[in-house]
Amino acid sequence: MGSEFAMAVEMGLIYGIIAIGIMLTFRIINFADMTCDGSFVFGGCVASILVKNGLSPAIGCAAAFIAGAAAGWVTALLHSRYKITDILAGILVAFMLYSINLRLLGGMPNITLEGSCLGNFGLLVTAMAAVLLIGYLLNTDFGLALRAIGHNSCLAKASGINVAAMMALALALSNGLIGLGGAFFCLTQSFCDVGSGIGTLIVAMASLIIGERILPFRSPTVAAASCVVGSVIYRILVGFALHGNDGIFRSSDFNLITGVLIVAIMAIGRKKKCFP
Repeated sequence: MGSEFAMAVEMGLIYGIIAIGIMLTFRIINFADMTCDGSFVFGGCVASILVKNGLSPAIGCAAAFIAGAAAGWVTALLHSRYKITDILAGILVAFMLYSINLRLLGGMPNITLEGSCLGNFGLLVTAMAAVLLIGYLLNTDFGLALRAIGHNSCLAKASGINVAAMMALALALSNGLIGLGGAFFCLTQSFCDVGSGIGTLIVAMASLIIGERILPFRSPTVAAASCVVGSVIYRILVGFALHGNDGIFRSSDFNLITGVLIVAIMAIGRKKKCFP
């Protein structure tokens, strides 16, 4: 149980970083970004290839952040310049990234790495740094502009904010964090698979919703921290359900458990709101 708990916390920290990226798009700028399933794998592939060719994990993670940011910027470009809807723009980029990821892996669907390339201390420090950095940015003029776009983009544009540029920066930062999370996932699990990004959005949204219920305070730093806290709790709950002594659930029930948890948490939140 101790090793399973440590693994749950490890995965919780990884997806907590991803959930912070999801928070930036879905909560801050009100942009339904579907790029994450592709940028997660893109970051993991870039980091895995660099580490497999002898570069340090730190360089691989930095490159993964840049790769994810580039994917987010392309989504913003499709949306702002070519007027493609936010959901479709993200789906298109994720769809195209599948072929790019296969090319990065040399045409193979997956590759393995020699041993765990990253320690849990580096993961913990990165998660804390992401919380503090995003909390700080959202309290600056840059962050206030992003929040203004999310509340009313027309009013923000009338106030002199370059909505397209700010949205591109937000999407780049969001998917950069998601790509970084993908790098941590691949380097800690010692493998990279082009299909590992399936369900990334759902898991990150579950973490985000759980965190918002546990830490409802709307301070930007607390909001970012709630993503990590919610992700860790989510992973512990799922691990407990899958590895309980009664053996009711199987590993194949992961999606079912995730869906039930999201519905239950949202239902509880609505009930409290309707009946104070």
